[in-house]
Amino acid sequence: MNIIIVEDEEDILELLEYTLSSEGYKIFAFKDINGVKELLEDENIDLIIMDRNLPSIEGSLFIKKIRQEGYNQAVIYLSAKDSSENILEGFDRGGDDYITKPFNLDELKARVKAVLKRVKKEVDILKYRDIKFDISKSEVYIDNNLIDLTHLEKKLLLEFMKNKNKVLTREVLLDNVWENSFDTNIKSVNVAVNRLKDKIDPLKEKNYIKAIRGEGYMFC
Repeated sequence: MNIIIVEDEEDILELLEYTLSSEGYKIFAFKDINGVKELLEDENIDLIIMDRNLPSIEGSLFIKKIRQEGYNQAVIYLSAKDSSENILEGFDRGGDDYITKPFNLDELKARVKAVLKRVKKEVDILKYRDIKFDISKSEVYIDNNLIDLTHLEKKLLLEFMKNKNKVLTREVLLDNVWENSFDTNIKSVNVAVNRLKDKIDPLKEKNYIKAIRGEGYMFC
């Protein structure tokens, strides 16, 4: 699972990165929030570990802001702000757990594991570039405009969004998207992908889906 750590104290950041990497997590380390939102758009992030005392912004205000924009990754605050008011404020601003400094590494690993276990279920909203897929409502928005897609087109888009920046062969799409793949052929995949492209990019300016010659398609 993928974890972002935002911590401006370099020694703590390196310790956290080493400890959680050793547990098998893929870590993206930042000393400030610069670049964090861009990474959230490009990668499937499961957890953010956020310091609150950062150079450019109070960490919980950044979390509150991205929550309002539809990002719903789990958040653990790791902060020297340890009063009851500070902790409640952190939860009010979108935190899932709160660890105060100084902290015990074994406790931190246990809390990370517990939070990830709670949020491992499929998220309700996926976002990429200007596309928002509200899974719970089965609605797709582009630039906040509702897009009319068929059930099959929604399943196809969801498969692409879950595997962004990866080449998906037509055979893989056929197996994962079509319920009766034995009765469907590869040409049907091509037709469905082209119809989806026409609906989400009618002016052919955004190039969400690229055909990879001899291989399949990539959502990027």
